[in-house]
Amino acid sequence: MSDYMISRIMPSDRRGLAQVDALLSQEGIRRDANLDYICGMYDENYHVIATGSCFGNTLRCFAVSSDHQGEGLLNEIISYLIQVQYERGNIRLFLYTKIATARFFKDLGFYEVARVEDRLVFMENRKNGFSDYVAKLAKSRREGRCGALVMNANPFTLGHQYLVEKAAAECDFLHVFVVSEDASLVPFDIRKKLVEEGVKHLSNVICHDSGPYMISNATFPSYFLKDETTVIESHAKLDATIFVRIAQTMNISARYVGEEPTSQVTGIYNQILSRMLPESGIACRIIPRKESGGKAISASTVRQYIQKGDFDALRELVPATTFEMITSKEFEPVIMHIRKERDVVHY
Repeated sequence: MSDYMISRIMPSDRRGLAQVDALLSQEGIRRDANLDYICGMYDENYHVIATGSCFGNTLRCFAVSSDHQGEGLLNEIISYLIQVQYERGNIRLFLYTKIATARFFKDLGFYEVARVEDRLVFMENRKNGFSDYVAKLAKSRREGRCGALVMNANPFTLGHQYLVEKAAAECDFLHVFVVSEDASLVPFDIRKKLVEEGVKHLSNVICHDSGPYMISNATFPSYFLKDETTVIESHAKLDATIFVRIAQTMNISARYVGEEPTSQVTGIYNQILSRMLPESGIACRIIPRKESGGKAISASTVRQYIQKGDFDALRELVPATTFEMITSKEFEPVIMHIRKERDVVHY
């Protein structure tokens, strides 16, 4: 152990953050937009010589000053952050790293889940974490034509319902994975309930939690990827790699995605899934969006109506089950949260 001090760097500490940014820049990376804890290791002159961060149950944004390479400081930073996570109650931890540094994290007790060649490695601190997750899903395996959908449903709209109905009509069984990462304005437990209630009329639909392996666009790490297009492509490739392993276990032969002609992000994402999934014998079916008043139904628009309190307009875009939930006492804290947000569109 070194004699250097490690402490948390608060969002108001401009000097500390500037030094963190300078360290990260030396490594060719930038501070991630999604961080909820940043730490710094300080030398005797109170200069930051090493840093690391957390977001949720992930570890991110590591760097060590070039003047202190080889001193084992990164090990100390990671040990410190693991302790922070344990104190938060996060025992199961994940990280994303460059290909070149994956071996280092393996030596620290992290195991590879999946990789995108030349881009990144996704790792966790449980040796059998992913295999146990897939084994649990295998209990829901069905024979016949099986398809899958992955959705955030923030919240569940008539557009989501239409997508499920179209996919279910083409399958003997449809597996719907609800993104369980709690990074949305509508909490996971409510989103899951909305999906389950909204598809009850479809007897061949099976709902699942996505678990920690299917992550949202909002929290996919971008700090060591060079530009926005690379981030989108890397996320889609990682998604496809993980999904193929799930699909092969569950006899899933098709994945359904919604078309979003005005979204460049979704366009790139769908293109990559359309290219990669068939390489593993899985069809990728892009379903045109359901429209209302000549416009595609969007969860972003629904959140805007919730923020404005325009329930008449809202009623036209969501199933009766969703409307009933939104106008219930259970949903009141969510409405208060949405009304306080400045931007509910890109959430």
